Amino acid sequence: MEAFKRALVTGGAGFIGSHLTDALVENGCRVTILDNLSTGHRSNIEHLGDRIDFVHGDIRDAELLDRVVEGCEVVFHQAAVVSVTQSVEDPPHSCEVNDLGTVRVLDACRRSGVRRVVMASSSAVYGDDPRLPKAEYMAPMPLSPYAVQKLTGEYYASAFGRLYGLETVCLRYFNVFGPRQDPSSPYSGVISIFMTKAAAGQAPTIYGDGGQTRDFVYVKDVVRANLAAAGRAEAAGRVFNVGRGESIRISELWDLIGEIAGIELPPAFGPPRPGDIRDSVADIGTIRRELAFAPEVGLRQGLEKTLAWVQSEG
Repeated sequence: MEAFKRALVTGGAGFIGSHLTDALVENGCRVTILDNLSTGHRSNIEHLGDRIDFVHGDIRDAELLDRVVEGCEVVFHQAAVVSVTQSVEDPPHSCEVNDLGTVRVLDACRRSGVRRVVMASSSAVYGDDPRLPKAEYMAPMPLSPYAVQKLTGEYYASAFGRLYGLETVCLRYFNVFGPRQDPSSPYSGVISIFMTKAAAGQAPTIYGDGGQTRDFVYVKDVVRANLAAAGRAEAAGRVFNVGRGESIRISELWDLIGEIAGIELPPAFGPPRPGDIRDSVADIGTIRRELAFAPEVGLRQGLEKTLAWVQSEG
């Protein structure tokens, strides 16, 4: 990866942000983390000690942002209210964080002379377009406030590039999983919830009929995509899918996790969640060609690593 001397990671105490911070620190970068710890945890970054600068604060705080972006070459904007369900239940709050917070980050960056902002977007922007796989050229069809907010962030990024010359790259994450994903919330990723249930020998509840499909990508691969987006000149102004390019049914996912964990328990089923999409798989041809990115961790391998972490934490 290109060597960055100084970077800011918003949401850096969270699941993806902490892994990204690890990689940056390992490559000699001085990282500032801005996190309000609403979903992040100090335990995710305490192993880094004094090799990072941690700031407990909110991305809606313009004065604070001005201070933490100063001197940074690259900003990785990971902080967000990331739950579709939570955005459906409380649209104004998620809008305030995801829309206003993103504008605050972009504005601080353009005024401070940051070279590039890499932003976390989401596959949710595609909605229920029946065409598969989901490709970047498809017209967005957001079905939830969260999806609208992520798409709005992409539009703001593009506008800041055109108006102010701020380099931005937006990464549409598919379903990210791996160690440090918090299973304690009902809004958590399905794999983290399944893993916790498997480790405890309990059956999960699947919302819907279990036939819905998702493209699960391991967190370390998502980190690699972020670093490529930050370092490659040709990425500026672009939007890229980040997934494995393969999907699995949710019911089959539970079967696979049960097999790895050595248990066999039929799941319970509940009603579908509002705003959830039926099928999702990434077309990763663009990021392969433009950024030379390809996922390195297969689903089973990633699940084995994640289960080992869950068991070690338990």
